[in-house]
Amino acid sequence: MTGGALGRIETELPHLPNALRRVGELILADPAEAARSTIVTLAERSGTSAATVTRFCRAFGFAGYSELRVVLATENGRAAQAGWGVGVLGQAIGPGDPLDAVVQTMAAADARLIQETAAQLDLGVIAKVADAIVAAGRVLLFGMSTSGEVAGMLSGRLRRIRVPCWSYRDPHQALADAALLGEGDVALGVSHQGRTREVLETMAEAAGRGATTVAVTSFARSPLAELAELVLTTASRETAFRPAGLAAVHSQLFVLDAVYVAVAQRTYERATDAFDRTIKALDSHRVERN
Repeated sequence: MTGGALGRIETELPHLPNALRRVGELILADPAEAARSTIVTLAERSGTSAATVTRFCRAFGFAGYSELRVVLATENGRAAQAGWGVGVLGQAIGPGDPLDAVVQTMAAADARLIQETAAQLDLGVIAKVADAIVAAGRVLLFGMSTSGEVAGMLSGRLRRIRVPCWSYRDPHQALADAALLGEGDVALGVSHQGRTREVLETMAEAAGRGATTVAVTSFARSPLAELAELVLTTASRETAFRPAGLAAVHSQLFVLDAVYVAVAQRTYERATDAFDRTIKALDSHRVERN
């Protein structure tokens, strides 16, 4: 993980063992101080050991604490330059707060999540997903509830550029369609926690049929991520009135939009022709400007 370390740590913190959680909590409480601390100092302050700090680093894909320190320092510098306020991100929205303050808090939180998602995106995986979709005979997109709506938005965009794809939120339809996939096809599942049973069943069915499987989730070590060949992670953080699953929507859309643009680049002539045809077809439904 080369970027978005703080967002990933915060997202996965509740699911870590107790000792690792204490290390993560200390880092999140003061990332700048953690970036300046030695591994021994951090271990003492978190009530753990140097070995525990090393395990924490490796759990998030770092070779050791020195590598994590560099990333923390880089993220802190980027946040300061961009004017992101840690306090603003964690600020609670109360029922009596003025709307201008509420909107400012929401905008800061959403902008930060998208930045964190972009920082942690594996561009090589984006390229592999786009290549697989371009070559696929069938593309199946699925998810439940809000994640299903996000998958449906990508489906609509891909169909607009002549990609043969289907999207389902109904688990029976998704599972039945997954059973019809084969080698060369693509199955992409969206799930914030990566633990939704219906999404896991559909992904497992698609994998069993030989399709290329893609997971979009906020948890890199979730059951969905373990099932998929290709994994794209999203940043998410709970804010007032928006649980983590809802807060992840903007990040999910950003990741899937990156996939869509990469597919459109690879099918430029076909996509351009499709845009021209569909725009002309819809012209008669638009009201003329005064």
